[in-house]
Amino acid sequence: MRLVLSLAGAAMLVSTTLAWAHEPVDAVAKSPPSEPYQQVSKLVKLPDFIPGLGQLFVDPKTLPAGPFLAYDHDGNLVSTIYMIPVADLNPNKTFDDLGSAGGTVVDHVDIYYNAGHPGVEVPHAHFILWHVSPDEEARVAE
Repeated sequence: MRLVLSLAGAAMLVSTTLAWAHEPVDAVAKSPPSEPYQQVSKLVKLPDFIPGLGQLFVDPKTLPAGPFLAYDHDGNLVSTIYMIPVADLNPNKTFDDLGSAGGTVVDHVDIYYNAGHPGVEVPHAHFILWHVSPDEEARVAE
């Protein structure tokens, strides 16, 4: 099941107050992003480009939640992704101040369940903060 939040819902979910969100936009706007981000496919057994998500980079110290930075085939940032374990989605844990990469504008947010994959093996939810319009998501479709 896929849940798409409105821009108003995204505004309530997303805040750019984290220190990493205040990196210069040019440090994350093009692939590869600046350190400490590393290409996910070099850290775990995943393809270099994942259809529907793009080419992913993450600071290994932030696993499993991320943020993951996702790029299209031309190396342009298209989304910031959080992968939150389902076990952590409970009344005892909060995720405050989820920010977008470099403080980039969030167009819309998608949230969906994933049963697990290399790097985040446990069931988790993908929170995708898209920096492009829904029509432009096709840039990472294949």
